[in-house]
Amino acid sequence: MKDNFSTQADKYAQFRPTYPEALFDHLFSLSPSKASAWDCGTGNGQIAQRLASVFQNVQATDISRQQLDKAVRLPNIHYSLQPAEKTDFPDHYFDLLTVAQAIHWFDFDAFYAEAHRTLKPGGILAVIGYNLPRFNAAVDAVIADFYRKVVGPYWDKERRYIDENYQTIPFPYADLPAPAFTIDVQWSFDHLIGYIETWSAVKHYQKEKGENPVRLVEPRLKTAWGEAGLLPGHFPILLRLARVG
Repeated sequence: MKDNFSTQADKYAQFRPTYPEALFDHLFSLSPSKASAWDCGTGNGQIAQRLASVFQNVQATDISRQQLDKAVRLPNIHYSLQPAEKTDFPDHYFDLLTVAQAIHWFDFDAFYAEAHRTLKPGGILAVIGYNLPRFNAAVDAVIADFYRKVVGPYWDKERRYIDENYQTIPFPYADLPAPAFTIDVQWSFDHLIGYIETWSAVKHYQKEKGENPVRLVEPRLKTAWGEAGLLPGHFPILLRLARVG
């Protein structure tokens, strides 16, 4: 699994969007038992924190020590530095396994084998993600142009799974119905810039060229944004659900 986010753990925690309550309510409704959950690729612990309000025990793993160091601490969340594909968890232990904005980095076959091993029979696997934000036609056009033309060549090949809404990831299970959810935000212009600067392609561009590509798009983006202090926007949520075993 690639680690593209250790060097920006602070910004990741500050600027990345948070998932809506409606999504969690749906996940919780699918899992009658609330004993144990695993948040795989937990990053800053955003999902783990919400799971911990319902599940007795939450295990949260990541390969980035820097991300884990920034994660929210709660008594029933247990963080560990482990890859998605091989953990020290017992067999058939978890009621729910969540993977948010991370599965495209995994070795799919090895991860699914680990999911099958660690989930209880009938346990729920939830693969979650989000695509580009949408604000209005003018702002969206500038973001799309920057995404494709400026930093487009610097995205890792795995990014295509996000572009394809997780519909093309290998998924060896029968899909459960997945309602449509969005992350709704009210962002300032500075928050949008902070979010774009967390993109892995921005970091790759900066490493190769020695300059921050966001500075290239910032004037056009500011013009499109206009004088608004805050703009409403939304991120379409990507969701694949399965009952495993």
